[in-house]
Amino acid sequence: MACARCDFYTPEDSTRAQLLDARGNLRKMAVTIPLTEDEQAALTDGQTAIDQLLNLVNGLADTPTPAGPTLQQITAPGSAQFLPVVAVRQGKAAQA
Repeated sequence: MACARCDFYTPEDSTRAQLLDARGNLRKMAVTIPLTEDEQAALTDGQTAIDQLLNLVNGLADTPTPAGPTLQQITAPGSAQFLPVVAVRQGKAAQA
C-alpha cells in the first residue's frame, strides 16, 4: 500500500469525493477553531497534500496507460448499438 504523499499513489474514483470533503473540513476547521502554531502548520500541510492529490486525480483521466489509450477513452462507450424494440403481447392470442 502506498502512502498518500508518495508520487506513485493513485486513488480510486470514489476517493475524489472524500478528498473534496476533507478539504472542506480543513478549511472549516481553519476558520472556526483557534489553533496553535504547530496545529496551523499541520493543517496547512494537510491542505497542501489534499490539493496535490486532487490535482493527481483530475490529471489521471488524460494520462495514457501503458497500452496507449487514456482512462477516458477506456471508460467512454464505444460504438453503442441500440437493441430493437419488439412488441410484446401478454395473455391469449386473439382467435379469428
